This record gives sequence, C-alpha cells and structure tokens, in this order.
Amino acid sequence: MDTFKFLIILLFFTSCNEDKKENLNNEEHSSEQEIAFVTDRDGNSEIYIMDINGEHLRNITKNDSLDFSPCWSSDGEHIYFYLKRDGNAEIYSINSDGTDLKRLTNHPKADVLPKVSPNGETIVFMSERDTLSRSVFLMNKDGSNIRQLTKNKLYEESPSWSTDGEAIIFTRQLRDPSDTSHAANGEIHIMDVNGKNVRRLTNKAGYDSGAKFSPNGKQIAFYGMNENNWDLFIMNSDGTNLYNLTNDSIECYSPDWSADGQWLVYTAGSKGNYNIWKIHINTKERFQLTNTNGRNESPVWKK
Repeated sequence: MDTFKFLIILLFFTSCNEDKKENLNNEEHSSEQEIAFVTDRDGNSEIYIMDINGEHLRNITKNDSLDFSPCWSSDGEHIYFYLKRDGNAEIYSINSDGTDLKRLTNHPKADVLPKVSPNGETIVFMSERDTLSRSVFLMNKDGSNIRQLTKNKLYEESPSWSTDGEAIIFTRQLRDPSDTSHAANGEIHIMDVNGKNVRRLTNKAGYDSGAKFSPNGKQIAFYGMNENNWDLFIMNSDGTNLYNLTNDSIECYSPDWSADGQWLVYTAGSKGNYNIWKIHINTKERFQLTNTNGRNESPVWKK
C-alpha cells in the first residue's frame, strides 16, 4: 500500500472515530439523561436540572422561597415538588423548562414529598392535615380527589411507588418507649395502593428511609444508619439479601435509580457540605457530579 492510500484510510477511520465520540457525547448530554436536584448555591434552596455528567445546569424555580423534593412526571415534561412560597409547605408542579408553575394543594397543614405514579395519573405525598402525625395521602395529578391511606400517631415519610403502581413503599417510625434518640427506629414498610395490607420490610437498628424500587422491581435502594453514619443499602423487593452499598466515611443518603437500573444517584457529604454523586451498583465506581459549598441534595433521575 503506498503512502497516499494509507493516509486516506487513516483519515477515514479517524473521522469515523471522532463522529462516534461526538455521538456518544451528544447522547450523554441529551435531555433524556437528566437529573433534578435541590441546591442552595443561590442563597436558598432551588430546583436545578443537570445532565448525568453534572453539566448543563439550569435553575427552574428562581424564587426567594424554599423549594424541595423534586420528582419527574412519567413523561419527563414536568417536575413536582413542594415549596413554602405562600408561607406553608404546599405541592406544586412546573414544566421542566421552568414555566407554568401550578399549585396543587391548599391546606393550612404541610403537604410535602410528592411522588408520581408510574402511569403519571396519581401522586402520593405526605401531609399533616389529619392532626395526628404526618401520614400518607393520594391525589390526582391535578390536585383533585385527595384521600388518606394511613392514619396513626406514628411519624411517616418518604413515600414511593412500586414499578407496577400497585403498592406504595414508605418509612414508618417505630419508637420503643425506652428509646430517647431523636430519630428512633425508622423502618421501611410497604402497603397496597388502597392503604391495606401494610407489612414491614426492614428490621435493622437505626433509621431507614428514602426507599426506591429498581426499574425492574426486583430490588429496593434506601439509606440507613450503619453504626454512626448514613449509608446506602440495597435489598431484594421482599426485604431479603440486604447489603451496604457505600460503606463510606461520609454521610450518604437519598438514592434514586437510573433508568437501566445500573446506577444510583445520591447525596454525600458531611458538616453542612453535601454534593451529588452517582455509583455503579455492581462495580461501586463513583463519580462526583456537583462541587459547591453548602447543600446539593435530593437528586432524581429522569426515567
């Protein structure tokens, strides 16, 4: 082969490789691969969106009030969250481009932590409106038809859906009379979507919360106490085969699954400085996605 032909072939393959790299980068930065999270980098808690590499950030709430706990709609077009813009915690929706803010709840007691069902029609959330404690409620995606699923004096939080939309997973605080700690013993529970057939999935020391089903429904990720620190845990959907995924020296909490079920995005840090990370559940390879002082937390992956 003469030198001229060799150079032509070399240029051809180099061009193809560059095109492949460009296509891969475009896929990584596409709007289908995004993470919503809460950050106080602007002086107060705002909802931001970034790509899966921590780039292309944008603030979608832009308000002096506190905005918390984002959740993607099933079609990825909207974000549900709660805020204190009117002096009380209420649930709102907003387009993912930051337009068309809508208030969905209106009650003197706090309504928080919305999570939309897999079919996009129903929202599970926590409310203090029954005066006993914080309990699990459902409503339609437009805020109508509010109904209560749990009603007791036990503190509850962090509701989420099973992948088939037939069950709701949540944390219930079980306090032994002799336990004087602040958090007591929070355990992961699951119940049917009508509030019946409540059963306990975890039975470990310390507070466990933030449970999320994997996309295939076979595993559950959550965060819990490991001696004196918060770590991420994974277990089977029936509560068996529990193991510590992170086992880190810093606090790790608020996991959320990638659409392929291979990664968890989560919050990690200590002493008031927290950032967003992602971890591969098999290799345990980790990448830091944000790097600011203050708090970056509650990440949720667009499915």
